[in-house]
Amino acid sequence: MDTALDRAMGALMGGALGDALGMPTQLLSARAIAAAYGHVDRFLPPTPDHPVSRGLEAGTITDDTEQALLLGRVLLGSGKIFDHRRWADALLDWERDVRARGSYDLLGPSTKRALDAINNGIAPEEAGRYGDTNGAAMRIAPVGVIMPPQPLAALVAKVAETCRATHNTSIAIASASAVAAAVSRGVAGGDWRQASRDALAAATQGAKLGHWVAGADIAARIEWAQGLVRGRAEAEATRLIVDLVGTSVASQEAVPAAFAVLEVADGDPWRAAVISANLGGDTDTIGAIAAGIAGACAGLSRLPADRIAELRGIDPQAVRALAADLLAARRAAEAAASTENGA
Repeated sequence: MDTALDRAMGALMGGALGDALGMPTQLLSARAIAAAYGHVDRFLPPTPDHPVSRGLEAGTITDDTEQALLLGRVLLGSGKIFDHRRWADALLDWERDVRARGSYDLLGPSTKRALDAINNGIAPEEAGRYGDTNGAAMRIAPVGVIMPPQPLAALVAKVAETCRATHNTSIAIASASAVAAAVSRGVAGGDWRQASRDALAAATQGAKLGHWVAGADIAARIEWAQGLVRGRAEAEATRLIVDLVGTSVASQEAVPAAFAVLEVADGDPWRAAVISANLGGDTDTIGAIAAGIAGACAGLSRLPADRIAELRGIDPQAVRALAADLLAARRAAEAAASTENGA
């Protein structure tokens, strides 16, 4: 496996690890997690009365991973211009499928509201004007795989394209841009610190796009959150993330929290997943983002193979094929740009 494919697989499978580890703890408080499971450092089944995860096997992925893989396939099928209708239809088909499987973990609030608007005749390009939660950021990793880190404006524009139907707001685009840029830098060979710097620049650009909504600046929140926990012991850093950064579905909480976790974990994907799973709140999404970025910067070869083997609901070979296709599209675009610049 070449380095880029190793990194791309690290992003997608790292995200799956963080997602699955946080599956039984999502929506619970840190205190409730400790009471129900103790310290979560392995895949566990949810409690029988869990509000959304009940009935799932230990190690099962959720919407974070499934929608990321779905977005990757729609990106490849869209060509140069992202197909909003194809994406909206794919999300609706996905929700029908998970309902048929008996899942309680359905579309998030922004995505659901946008798709209801589309079903009521609103154009997909206009439906996402109020979507400001973390659904775009949780599934954006494939954009980081298919788009090179430079030119940054092109990467951010592609992020904004994919956000338009469900999360067409300044906060959501800034958040998703930060995650995609970090993944892209990792795939290009960068470490997690370089990825974090790229994230700040991308969030700043992304905040200028979409419909403005009130909320804290994402780049400033990421930088502050990482500084808040830098150099602190894990227990203290975790408390600060929970008490001050926040772990809700709000983009300005979940995404800075994920970058703070990345800092505390020192870029280690499994450690990032474990820290996230014990935070409380939107643990599976924070874990998917943090471990996905860490995985992009570390590579599949540095992920725990025994834990990957325990994942449920994901086919690593299918993920490998998707990652390879996304990378092929990335390389083709880079070659075309190089030829154009040479001319």
